[in-house]
Amino acid sequence: MEDKAHSAPAEAAPGGTRNAAVILRVLRVCLHSGFAVLLLVAVARLAGPGLRGADWLSLGLALVLAAVYLLGTVLEKRHSTDPSHFDPRPYSPLWLGAVCLLWLLLIWTSADFVWLAFPIFFLQLHILPLRLALPAITLSTVLVIVALWFHNTGADGGALQLPMVLGPAFGAAFAVITGLAYRALYLEAESQRLAAEELRRTRAELARSQHDAGTLAERARLAREIHDTLAQGFSSIVLMGRSAEKALDDGDTATARHRLRTVQETASANLAEARSFVRGLQPPALSENAENPEGTSPEDPLVNSLRRLCEKTETEAAARGARLHCRFDLEGIPVELPNPYRTTLLRAAQASLANVWVHAKADTAVVTLSFLGSEVAMDIFDDGAGFHPAAVTAPAGRPDGSGYGLKSLQERVTALAGSLDIESAPGEGTVVAIRLPLGDPAARNDP
Repeated sequence: MEDKAHSAPAEAAPGGTRNAAVILRVLRVCLHSGFAVLLLVAVARLAGPGLRGADWLSLGLALVLAAVYLLGTVLEKRHSTDPSHFDPRPYSPLWLGAVCLLWLLLIWTSADFVWLAFPIFFLQLHILPLRLALPAITLSTVLVIVALWFHNTGADGGALQLPMVLGPAFGAAFAVITGLAYRALYLEAESQRLAAEELRRTRAELARSQHDAGTLAERARLAREIHDTLAQGFSSIVLMGRSAEKALDDGDTATARHRLRTVQETASANLAEARSFVRGLQPPALSENAENPEGTSPEDPLVNSLRRLCEKTETEAAARGARLHCRFDLEGIPVELPNPYRTTLLRAAQASLANVWVHAKADTAVVTLSFLGSEVAMDIFDDGAGFHPAAVTAPAGRPDGSGYGLKSLQERVTALAGSLDIESAPGEGTVVAIRLPLGDPAARNDP
């Protein structure tokens, strides 16, 4: 029950803390062993000539002292091994008081027990606050000197001898110095243990926050991909299905068949997008193995994809009865772009053109891809109804809950250190302008 003096630091602590814990454990074992040996020697000397009269009282007190000391150390050891066990540390001063009282009774009956003072000095120094430990050690030293004098010459009226003073005094001084060093070592080990626990806790919190941030980022990515691919595809399928149903009601089987073919193509494209989405690959439309329209180069998958997207948009608008002319223009010499650039530009065109034929009711839409040396730019223009950009880019979006596509696009562009500008007003059409820096040409092929 040695309280803080004998509460060993955590075994799992790294480096110096573990070494300090070993030293403290060795010192604790030495202390307990020293107390046991000194008590055993005193009992042996007491019983050597044979027990007479008061010797039986001394033996009984010695056995009680051994039991009290053993009880305290066992309880402390069990608690240090398993904190769920009874914690004896709040009762350490009472335990020390019982040990000291039994020791005082023993030194009054026999001088052989005075040498137990040295392990008791350590207990006093480490269980009691320093302001109380030093007076307690001083008083114990005086009592040892008095006991030695009484049992050796005091009963016959002899004078106090110098060895009776120097022995206990030097022993007490040595115990104080050693105890203070022990206390300093313990405090250092405890400080390192607490620092190690704080480091582990901080690492766990950091790992948890990074995991949460990664989860949120992945959710945002999933939301962007679903909105820009599957959601738009399903919307197109619903519209084409309604158009085919209307054509069947009108008896126009040729138109219905054409609409159903568009539904099949859109569903197939969505399926490919979903499979690619699960694998985390680039959009299928950007695959170099995708079919290339006549006159385009297989080295320009983004150009081919944008041209096909304009054609598809025009077809889907016609299926709804809208006369939308969608055109793709290329300016400059195409260069090979990193996959994140190509994906962002394609998704931007998909989202913008979806807004054109769903919301804008435009007659003309133009997608212009420009390679300007230090940057790549894409402008999507339409002459439709227009809108207030601030209402869409606000956190709440439109009152109907739409507008997520533009916010998703802003996140994509920002992640690539690019810029997104939207110029629009009611009745004046819309221009979505994207600028992405190309940076070092040697790094353009990095994924």
